[in-house]
Amino acid sequence: MGTVLDSHFLALTAIVTVGYQLLFFIITALLRFDKVTDFAGSTNFIIIAILTLALKGAWHFRQIVLTVLVTIWGLRLGLFLLMRILQWGEDRRFDKMRDNLGKLAVFWIFQAVWVWSVSLPVTVVNASDRNPSIEARDIIGWIIWLVGICVEATADQQKLVFKNSPSNRGKWCNAGLWKYSRHPNYFGEIFLWWGVFVASTPVISDAEWLVILGPIFLTLLLLFVSGIPLLESSADKRYGRLEEYRAYKNTTSPLIPLPPAVYGSLPAWFKVAFLLELPLYNPGPGGDPIKPE
Repeated sequence: MGTVLDSHFLALTAIVTVGYQLLFFIITALLRFDKVTDFAGSTNFIIIAILTLALKGAWHFRQIVLTVLVTIWGLRLGLFLLMRILQWGEDRRFDKMRDNLGKLAVFWIFQAVWVWSVSLPVTVVNASDRNPSIEARDIIGWIIWLVGICVEATADQQKLVFKNSPSNRGKWCNAGLWKYSRHPNYFGEIFLWWGVFVASTPVISDAEWLVILGPIFLTLLLLFVSGIPLLESSADKRYGRLEEYRAYKNTTSPLIPLPPAVYGSLPAWFKVAFLLELPLYNPGPGGDPIKPE
């Protein structure tokens, strides 16, 4: 991809990522301590961004901006998730992994691939000798990132406040942005990383366009693997028999924020085709879709 120097940077970031995630995997496996998992992932992005910027040493404005954006995102998310897990206790995602070293290793491998691939646009920009003038794509990308991180941070805070309220114990979060999307935090994260990619396009060329695999991987991961499917399944098990919850699912977009009155009136085929209301998010008994009473 690109120059020999780019290849060196890609190899270096891969080695750093594997080493960093391996360190935390060992800590998790030996001490059975999984409270730093998300912190390890978020801070790894910061390390890659700052390392590639410093090693290249060009300090172009575009490189600095993208590095700062990634650092802000990583610090915000990493510290938020760390404080939340310390407050809430153990991470239930690892209930079936703590005694299974193989499953735990697969998770950490996946996390390393996630960090390295999603960081590709920033890595290539920071490693590049090209420095075209700031253009519309840069500004559009930065605006997309800003909207995304505002949505993600707002949704995270709203859910934390909701869950911490004793009056909401045993309820699903439907406050604030969660009225318009069942997973607004994931929408924000996907949106901001596509913004980073857009802001990198003035620099990338030829085979370097493969860095689009980063935001694509993130999107597919949250849509089909470790994001929405797991949380939808968990919520369905806890609340699936409640009529109010079933009505909430039927009138609330799974990802893209929309007014409930609008989303609820749309035909099912439109929701599936254009708004990502995938069948795997709505399995009822025997795999049939959950429908409102």
